[in-house]
Amino acid sequence: MHKRKPYYYQQKDIDLLFDKMTQCASGACRLLYQLPTGGGKTFIFSEIARQYAETTSKTVLILTHRVELCGQTHKALSNCGLHSKIIDSSTKRIQRKTPFRCFVAMVETLKRRINDGLFDVKNVGLVIVDEAHHNSFRKLLGKFENAIVIGVTATPLSSDVNLPLNKFYKELVVGESIETLIEQGYLARPKVHEYDVELNTLRTGVTGDFTIGTSDLLYGSDVMLELLLHAYRSHSVKKKTLIFNSGIITSKKVEATFRAAGFPIKHLDNRTPAKERAEILQWFKKTRGAILTSVSLLTVGFDEPTIQSVMLYRATTSITLYHQMVGRGARRTKNKKTFQVIDLGNNTDRFGKWDSAIDWESVFANPERYMGQLKESITEIRAISPELRAKFPLSLSIDFDVFAAYQNALDSGLKTATVMRDSIRQHAKMCMENAQTVSEALELVSILDKQIDGRVKEYVKCIGKVTRAYTTWLMASYRERLINLVTRSMSMQNKLAKAV
Repeated sequence: MHKRKPYYYQQKDIDLLFDKMTQCASGACRLLYQLPTGGGKTFIFSEIARQYAETTSKTVLILTHRVELCGQTHKALSNCGLHSKIIDSSTKRIQRKTPFRCFVAMVETLKRRINDGLFDVKNVGLVIVDEAHHNSFRKLLGKFENAIVIGVTATPLSSDVNLPLNKFYKELVVGESIETLIEQGYLARPKVHEYDVELNTLRTGVTGDFTIGTSDLLYGSDVMLELLLHAYRSHSVKKKTLIFNSGIITSKKVEATFRAAGFPIKHLDNRTPAKERAEILQWFKKTRGAILTSVSLLTVGFDEPTIQSVMLYRATTSITLYHQMVGRGARRTKNKKTFQVIDLGNNTDRFGKWDSAIDWESVFANPERYMGQLKESITEIRAISPELRAKFPLSLSIDFDVFAAYQNALDSGLKTATVMRDSIRQHAKMCMENAQTVSEALELVSILDKQIDGRVKEYVKCIGKVTRAYTTWLMASYRERLINLVTRSMSMQNKLAKAV
């Protein structure tokens, strides 16, 4: 017996996907289905699996990329009335005359079982790929040439820029939008509170996202931790809250900061033992106003409708991660029509509001265009305007990497104050090599205000807890030292030129 019937939009999409499956030829059916986080993707593909298994003699295979999703999917299938078997490390062989019509497996585990001849691929007629944007399934799917494949995701954009989803999936089927699901009462509406954070010290790594190291340095600083605590006190006190971090070091600092302030909080990451993880999640579920600070977990396979506030204490370049994080708070309940989103990573500026309309058809068809636009927005974090660059045509470079200089000072055993000294010298050099007189050089100094403030802000984030008054003084001191250096050096340079 089914616990509930599909909502109208879920039934509409189930019918549409079955129509698509019927229309396309066997072995050539590659469908990608998009539905927002919280819309019930697992329920929908479980219903599709049940109906397919009941109406054909073929087997259904559901692929996931995390062990938590295997258990969640297995439970959803049972709720739909379809008994399934999880293929894990304990599964040695699947008998040809097995009573199971549906299997749930992680990619790597199934790959090993197939290679060892322990799983028969011939009778698999439908393969459902959960979280299809991860794109770690492609080679394995080649073993099911005659099967229908349906990928499921909230964000149809590949995690691997070199393997766009439109090269494998032939058609995108778009479900209801976030705004529609909110308007019709299926999802809670986000109330967004943005804090403008200087991200100049962040660097991107090989994955394209901001590195954990530079993120920990920024978000682990006392200044940012104080801002996080202020944001929580302003919008989330006594609300069940999730805090998403980039690194474990930062998350543990968050836990210590909130605990010292008297708030109920626990830390969770992918190294937390399974038993302890279960205990923490149970504590979070039962405790009013509980706070959970986490890393690399809870973005998928975690469903806690009582979450009232989501704090993005990190910046990301991944629209998928952004949607997954915010979506953790979107589950609608009888007593929850809205939830808080506190953004301390300028993510809303980067991707737009979570519930804003996105042309997923365009993203699917032209992923390189979307990624190009995103790359431009990330570059703008440290961008130098063409107008400013044009004022210094004789300078090979007008940028200065404060973060790198700070790390180099630490590694070399130098005082960190040398960072500001070297920055001032570089600014002075720029002004002098593009001017003939002292007055011309000082005019160039006057247009560097934004760069000077940016460098000082980067520096104070590196050194840790400082007052606003100290930052203001440092900016004024920087300008005074720069003006004195330019004036003194240009005067001496001009005197030498006259003497010659």
